[in-house]
Amino acid sequence: MKNYDVRDIGLAPSGHQKIEWVKNNMPLLSGLEEDFKKEKPFAGLRISLSVHLEAKTAYLCLVLAAGGAQMSVTGSNTLSTQDDVAAALADAGLAVFAYHGATDEEYTKHIEMCLEHKPHIIIDDGGDLVEMLHNKRPDLAEAVMGGCEETTTGVIRLKAMEREGVLKFPMVAVNDAKCKHLFDNRYGTGQSVWDSIMRNTNLIVASKTVVVVGYGWCSRGIAMRASALGAKVIVTEIDPVKAMEAKMDGYDVMKMDQAAPYGDIFVTATGCKHTITVDHMLKMKDRAILANAGHFNVEIDMAGLEAAAVSSKETRANITGYTLENGRMVNVIGEGKLANIAAADGHPAEIMDLSFAVQALSAMYIKENHGKLANKVIDVSDEIDDVISRRRLAAWGIEIDTLTEDQKNYLDSWQL
Repeated sequence: MKNYDVRDIGLAPSGHQKIEWVKNNMPLLSGLEEDFKKEKPFAGLRISLSVHLEAKTAYLCLVLAAGGAQMSVTGSNTLSTQDDVAAALADAGLAVFAYHGATDEEYTKHIEMCLEHKPHIIIDDGGDLVEMLHNKRPDLAEAVMGGCEETTTGVIRLKAMEREGVLKFPMVAVNDAKCKHLFDNRYGTGQSVWDSIMRNTNLIVASKTVVVVGYGWCSRGIAMRASALGAKVIVTEIDPVKAMEAKMDGYDVMKMDQAAPYGDIFVTATGCKHTITVDHMLKMKDRAILANAGHFNVEIDMAGLEAAAVSSKETRANITGYTLENGRMVNVIGEGKLANIAAADGHPAEIMDLSFAVQALSAMYIKENHGKLANKVIDVSDEIDDVISRRRLAAWGIEIDTLTEDQKNYLDSWQL
């Protein structure tokens, strides 16, 4: 039986080329790969990974394999898998179960096939591995020491499971690490979302009004880059503190009902469902552009839109235009799925270098602390953030100051 289910193993050369490119721009993972080759920290362990399956993720898989892990790999979105990259990993001997454009049934089967390797450690992006292990295949959870969660949406789901007391193993909230959310969510999402919108629409951003839904770290990056590109930015929020931050950062703040008629481009990034509804869309300008930067395709009410649309058609590659009952059209990028990866190449390599270094070291943390951790959501240690940030600065050739003993004593004392 083949240890992979990919489109075409003949695509591998192109995938290897992509992986080599990102490797040359990911100094943290490259350094960890050299360490892992010598130390083999994952020898004898099986790791199952479900993350957007493109070149940067593939390199993380190869780094973990270099550390001795037996890897089984699948994607975390039906449109984000790049077939040549999946083929390259299969060609390298990893167990790979993913291809671009899989049906929902095929995608679910790939998740299950990935887990049938009975992992000791899981690396998840959005919680699909965890969901399968807790609902459909709890028998496969017995060997799991713990895992790591990549994104905000997945951490939200894990914390809900922890509150209900149903989480079967510890999970490290990689998303909440300083070296992840402060950089990946803000700078990575900020750049990659606009890369997707610009390459897919071929339209100018300057002079347009952009409505950013939410003002978490991802949304801040999206708003910041939109403003830098010359757009007027409106932010919608439910959190009064974040709404104040958006206002003080220079953006207009209002309800979505109020913002809908003004926007030329709408971007969602909240982790919540139906932040843009059909009622909102009916108020939008003709040919408004909608893009989702949240993990799941529920932030824009796609089911409601498909039911309400009079007609739909492909208006450009990766864009579907839906004509509404009022005669206006809304254009949705990437089927309302994660636009920056379903319809582009995702975050820059240097950004994912930080996030995936956190993943690799967090997986080591799970292994080294097996039996000591409760079945809860675990914060990434300050030590891991410190190691990664210092390695990144060194790769840039940057040195920073350190406290003297006298300064340490001063900061530790309550007496002046």
